Amino acid sequence: MINTKDIFNIKTEAEFNAMALKVFKFQFDNNLVYRSFCDLLYKHPSDIKHIEDIPFLPIQFFKSHNILSSKGTITKTFTSSGTTGTTTSKHHITNLSIYEKSFTKAFQRFYGNVEDYVILALLPSYIERDGSSLIYMVDAMIKESKHQDSGFYLDNLDELSNTLITLDKNNKKVLLIGVSFALLDLIETHNFNLNNIIVMETGGMKGRRKEIIREELHNTLKVGFGTKTIHSEYGMTELLSQAYSKGNGVFNCPNWMRVITRDTEDALTLLPKGKSGGINIIDLANINSCSFIATQDLGRVYSDNSFEIIGRFDTSDIRGCNLMVL
Repeated sequence: MINTKDIFNIKTEAEFNAMALKVFKFQFDNNLVYRSFCDLLYKHPSDIKHIEDIPFLPIQFFKSHNILSSKGTITKTFTSSGTTGTTTSKHHITNLSIYEKSFTKAFQRFYGNVEDYVILALLPSYIERDGSSLIYMVDAMIKESKHQDSGFYLDNLDELSNTLITLDKNNKKVLLIGVSFALLDLIETHNFNLNNIIVMETGGMKGRRKEIIREELHNTLKVGFGTKTIHSEYGMTELLSQAYSKGNGVFNCPNWMRVITRDTEDALTLLPKGKSGGINIIDLANINSCSFIATQDLGRVYSDNSFEIIGRFDTSDIRGCNLMVL
């Protein structure tokens, strides 16, 4: 068994690489779906000497299969948002404390202690459905903050506006985390000139507005809120870790998470840093599901392991991988 304490105590690249290889062998031995995928690629732990050799499971498998490396009881299932008629991803969780430790330690790493902040959440498209991992995280953060003004906001934008302005005047440390379309709704109906508020977008118009590029979104939000930067959170149903950007759309991972790019035409070919390609993610917090995932995002990774997202694949399937018929 792998001690999750060791995962969250990773400090160096060598420690990360060693743990990734251990996790791969564990998941090869215990995850039937991932084992079948590796077998189709003729990949065995004896072939895997470096993390670049590890196969990345296409993210669509979370829609069609139960991705589990644990025989523990499923205590929570996180589901992705989806339009009517589409299949949603399901991430079965057998140990919620791992997720809680992951998001708590990651936030601490980039922003400090949650209890030092007032947490204001504007996440209408998420809170209106069951199974959102983002809502679970933010709800835990709101409770941890122990501030009377922390909480979720839905349609009560006037109340949120007054709270933001009052807290800003009182020099409180505030995190406003919101889905993109809702943040735009807020600045279109209220005027702000905020000095102490961190505005963090979680991406996505969720079908409520036309999708726009991140730079245009951030410029609009900066003008609307009167802030110098817009922060971002990068996460998804299929991950138990988040990356954060403090501006310019460049994200940093916690020590137990890495991003690698792959060729868009050949999913099994990895690219050097600085080259744009499909985003592969290693999330060692996914110890009980699958830690090696090929996403549908496009981006580039820099020499310091920071990364940016530049778009998504045009088609619903990840190109270059025809192994979906397990």
